[in-house]
Amino acid sequence: MNTLAIETSCDETSVSVVSDAAKIKSNVVSSQINVHAKFFGVVPELASREHIKNINPVLETALKEAGVNWANFSNKIDAIAFTCGPGLAGALLVGALAAKSLASVFKKPLIPVNHLEGHIYSSYIENKSVKPPFLSLIISGGHTELIIIKDFGKYEFLGATRDDAAGEAFDKAAKMLGLSYPGGPIIDERAEFGNCKAVNFTRPYLKGSWDFSFSGIKTALLNYLKKEPVKNEKHLNDICASFRQSVAETLCFKAFEAAQKFGLKQIVLGGGVSSNSLIRKLFMESGKKNKIKVYIPSLVYCSDNAAMIGCAAYLKQKKCGLKYSAELLKSNPSLRLKNWK
Repeated sequence: MNTLAIETSCDETSVSVVSDAAKIKSNVVSSQINVHAKFFGVVPELASREHIKNINPVLETALKEAGVNWANFSNKIDAIAFTCGPGLAGALLVGALAAKSLASVFKKPLIPVNHLEGHIYSSYIENKSVKPPFLSLIISGGHTELIIIKDFGKYEFLGATRDDAAGEAFDKAAKMLGLSYPGGPIIDERAEFGNCKAVNFTRPYLKGSWDFSFSGIKTALLNYLKKEPVKNEKHLNDICASFRQSVAETLCFKAFEAAQKFGLKQIVLGGGVSSNSLIRKLFMESGKKNKIKVYIPSLVYCSDNAAMIGCAAYLKQKKCGLKYSAELLKSNPSLRLKNWK
């Protein structure tokens, strides 16, 4: 089955052609980082405008790379998937309208996909051995979620962030330090040259709960900088390394504690923050030590992309078929993760 997938939940316009769940024929992503960088965060109205400008060129490129054109579209594409939520209202609407227009013209079925499910199943693209039950940790600019995947489309929600998401914490830390946006990559880069023991930032483990909280780490950084302003490059690198260590250890501790508590032998990461080099290293080392298999997507599938939406769509149609009610086909900015029916 060949699926044309569209992802426009936030600030990346992406279109992919996916064969079944794992053969990626094309995966084109147009980033808006340069547009939002001066605001140090995503501006919803600007994101919507950029999606409108980018959706057709990205679609054309993705089709061309997959060997599809408007003449053979009907024969080459079996279904159209799109991110229906959660995300920015205007951004989601652009992708939904594009998907629905194509489905109407070419008489193709539509598959609505929850953005979080894209991240949950992104590792499946490269590892078909990723099969439930497993523990999913989604870490991105807008999400930090811990979920047990009992079966494809069957979820048990454990916890989420009570305040800042992990990626948001990195962005705010970078702003405090006078670094560029997005904060995660630049902090990760500088941390490689710093001493992670230079500053002992708090580790908010929240024992007794599966929730996360990163506002305390952010406040600890703010208070530290008031007493110890950045002196030089070495000092800046040490702060970045210490901050990164605190976030990474917190995520790793919570995930492995949950996996052991619920007897799960697989942990699957997803989301843009899972591209952080220390997080990847700690999870792989802890997995080996605790005899728990850890799956982390390649960098291209960590951040928002349409290939993961196409992968999730294939798994969903295998279980649920290709017919969805008009209500389920609506975009919903506050969409919750629900079991497939």
